[in-house]
Amino acid sequence: MPSFASKLVLLAAGAMLAGCMQATHFEAAPEASLKPRDKEYLSKVSYDKVPVAQPFRRAIVDFHRKELPGSIVVDSDNHYLYYVLDGGKAIRYGITVGEEAMAWSGIAKVGAMSEWPDWHPTKGEISRLGVPTFVKGGPDNPMGSRAIYLYSGGKDTLFRIHGTNQPEYIGASISSGCIRLTNEDVIDLYNRVKMGSVVVVLDPKQGDSPFNSKMAMQGGSGGN
Repeated sequence: MPSFASKLVLLAAGAMLAGCMQATHFEAAPEASLKPRDKEYLSKVSYDKVPVAQPFRRAIVDFHRKELPGSIVVDSDNHYLYYVLDGGKAIRYGITVGEEAMAWSGIAKVGAMSEWPDWHPTKGEISRLGVPTFVKGGPDNPMGSRAIYLYSGGKDTLFRIHGTNQPEYIGASISSGCIRLTNEDVIDLYNRVKMGSVVVVLDPKQGDSPFNSKMAMQGGSGGN
């Protein structure tokens, strides 16, 4: 009879083999894609540049879903965003997502894009977080280095894909509903995305990543 520990290893291996999106390799930081202002601002940030746990680092993975190349798919449950490539591949990024009560799902399009955006908190955020009504874009702005604005039916949904000044929370659910990437990752994504691109934010329990977020955080934080 196999031991309990052996059974756990077999179950974990089976889960990985059953998944349809496995990492093939990790990409380097997008140094070549950084503009002079990016390099200046990123050198001035006051937050700790906490390394992202390995399972949430940018990677090219196998991708079996039917969304067209150039689309974005967000798996909030497992804290991943996929930029769909040709040939059954996607670039997978680790993300921070909204707490359950504030999470959003649906189909949208990229309606606007901005570099080092200003932050205009909603009335709810101002009331709940005690933040000012306006924060100018810059190194420590909570919107980070880039913002991709999600529109539905021609109207702003008020949800964004953007950078963060809290990289330590990549892989967690703490934001006010928006989808956050590290500042470096959102620059990489921004350089690929086109206006009008489709963004699919999956409903709860509709993601099928081979990684479970809790498993990833417990067992995948080491290495490069």
